[in-house]
Amino acid sequence: MKYVLIFMFTAFMNTVTLANSEVFPVPENSVEAAFDGRNGTFVIIDCLSQTVSTFHPELAAERLPPCSTFKIWNTLIGFESGIISSPDEVFYKWSGKIYSRPEWNKDMTLKEAFRVSCVPAFQNLARKIGPEKMQLWLDKIKYGDCNTSSGIDVFWLPEKGRKPLLISPAGQAELICKLVNGKLPFSEKSRAALKEIMAVKMTANGAFYGKTGTGDDDSGKFNLGWFAGYVESNGKTYAFACAIKGKGLMGMDARRIVETILEKNGLL
Repeated sequence: MKYVLIFMFTAFMNTVTLANSEVFPVPENSVEAAFDGRNGTFVIIDCLSQTVSTFHPELAAERLPPCSTFKIWNTLIGFESGIISSPDEVFYKWSGKIYSRPEWNKDMTLKEAFRVSCVPAFQNLARKIGPEKMQLWLDKIKYGDCNTSSGIDVFWLPEKGRKPLLISPAGQAELICKLVNGKLPFSEKSRAALKEIMAVKMTANGAFYGKTGTGDDDSGKFNLGWFAGYVESNGKTYAFACAIKGKGLMGMDARRIVETILEKNGLL
């Protein structure tokens, strides 16, 4: 399936207040500067007030394959299914197959596999969860279009001739917000373990949690970058999702955009 790479990018910040609260602290100019002309969207939600700030709302509503950001949910479902019990347990036994990413060519704990985004490790997890249980959970939490028809170990990954599961950046941010607020049917134990493995960066201003995701086009060239997660800062929690599209763009590019926005606004 080919995704459109070029689209109009009229940069602006659309702020929607869903509850009585202070003005959301993410000015448009700081977001626009962080994107630096790249095509994409950024959604951030104050998890207490439910105030939402959306950069380029029409793109925030566009459904895309979640790529490796789905590891957030695959992990939670694995914990809830009793397949994994600790971030530090042996999670992945390397088969001996040589992958292009050398960090995948070894046995790993869950924490290690998550941090290097080891696709085969999480494909194994999805197969252990199984199609029926996976579908039950996706329907329960209303994850995007809940479509797993392309296969239990590939449905979140884009590839030519295959229809992946799709979710919007706005949908990703909303689910992360519900997760940190305890509004989804995952146990405190599962959420605490996920928080440990999602930790990215700690500063004097905040604690940063997230997961990258990278997709490619029909020719195998990178063209989609995700970063989804949350930041705890000054006693508040903000859930976010960033998606960018364009030649050569990856999840790390999206992460750098988010970090820049949060740092410029004193949230990290």
